[in-house]
Amino acid sequence: MGYFDHSVKNLHELLVKKEISPYDLVKESFDRIEAVEEKVGAFITLNQETAFDVAEEMADAGIDPNNMLAGLPIGIKDNIVTNNLRTTAASKILYNFDPIYDATVMHKLKAAQAINIGKLNMDEFAMGSSTETSYFHKTYNPWDLSKVPGGSSGGSAAAVAAKEVLFSLGSDTGGSIRQPAAFCGVVGMKPTYGRVSRFGLIAFASSLDQIGPITRTVEDNAYLLQAISGVDENDSTSIDKPVEDFSKYLTGDVKGLKIGVPKEYLGDGVQEGVKKAVLEALETFKKLGATVEEVSLPHSEYGVASYYILASSEASSNLSRFDGVRYGYRSEKAETLDELYKLTRSEGFGDEVKRRIMLGTYSLSSGYYDAYYKKAQQVRTLIKQDFEKVFADFDVIIGPSTPTTAFNIDGMIHDPITMYQNDLLTIPINLAGLPAISVPCGFSEGLPVGLQIIGNHFEEGRIYNAAHAFEQETTFHKENPSL
Repeated sequence: MGYFDHSVKNLHELLVKKEISPYDLVKESFDRIEAVEEKVGAFITLNQETAFDVAEEMADAGIDPNNMLAGLPIGIKDNIVTNNLRTTAASKILYNFDPIYDATVMHKLKAAQAINIGKLNMDEFAMGSSTETSYFHKTYNPWDLSKVPGGSSGGSAAAVAAKEVLFSLGSDTGGSIRQPAAFCGVVGMKPTYGRVSRFGLIAFASSLDQIGPITRTVEDNAYLLQAISGVDENDSTSIDKPVEDFSKYLTGDVKGLKIGVPKEYLGDGVQEGVKKAVLEALETFKKLGATVEEVSLPHSEYGVASYYILASSEASSNLSRFDGVRYGYRSEKAETLDELYKLTRSEGFGDEVKRRIMLGTYSLSSGYYDAYYKKAQQVRTLIKQDFEKVFADFDVIIGPSTPTTAFNIDGMIHDPITMYQNDLLTIPINLAGLPAISVPCGFSEGLPVGLQIIGNHFEEGRIYNAAHAFEQETTFHKENPSL
């Protein structure tokens, strides 16, 4: 049994008692990376020298008993800015970008004394669902190396599943934490929009992006979310709400919990194995004393269409800053300023990023704005209202995290429309700004299945309560891939 088979709470107790040291944990992380990284490909940049230095300093100083994350190894998605540690967003256009400041979540993790092991692979600028659009390399699913780990936080999920790190941070714009968490059999939380500061997150779609934790257990997830939550004067969209102790919700008691199950989430397109695992999970909730009823989210079917217009529109604006003038890649072929812009962006961005910039620019252009962008915003409101109606009568909404289990490497990358449909069940939550978690709920043909639990705004505690109760009744989170 390795250190990363223990919970955050257990490791913290061992560290405080000095039965193990932060150096031991960092060494286990890099030993594991050396053993499996060639197969998995979860990392872009390692932080080895600094991580060992920090671990030694912490071992000498001792562990703060009140600091639950102190001395624990974490991986960071490569679109979260890290001071003096290369941050690329998995794009050629930022291949040499060494930031001079930290994202707010990094300040919070440093205050919590978590140890950054390195930067994790992702789809370029978080645009993708398979971690195949990275400029550097593909990431592979630890459960089956012929399958994708999901995306865009595929490196974040794969590293946790492969036990290269204890936990990680990802970002979720349309399902990019929950989908890879489901594919890799780990726990991924997308918090309420505004719960976690976005300052220092390289923006894809600013009204949708949210940073969140990926862990092996629900309890670990609660500790990590607590550490990174809170209002931030650098992010005007962060909400001034007290940071909760989410662990207090982990009671195991869900008697009387009202669960709504959207009929749209178990319809056509959902694999039978996925549907079976989710229905069995709902039976577990019934045995625990929860009530389960079918509900409807009628506008969910328009989520994918409206999302890709809105997200691409915001991306076309956000990515305009990458022009080869101030930092990052610069084309050597340019002879004029116009050529500098054109060639740098043509050579620096990958196909998927270019596709979304073009779609977004078109949607915002004169003559098409009302027909596409405005209409998509109106649909977004309808989707939000659907959730409001259900939450008037129910505590949580439960369904599959993804319609299928992990698909083959190179299976969808050349078919963007099919790839986009893979986020069918996660996108509506981002459009409504709601929190949701994916937890392992079974297997289909040897691959993990994720259960998505959705809560009302700022009700992460209720989600953790339901997810933890389910986790305690099952053993799926204890299963490990054999690399």
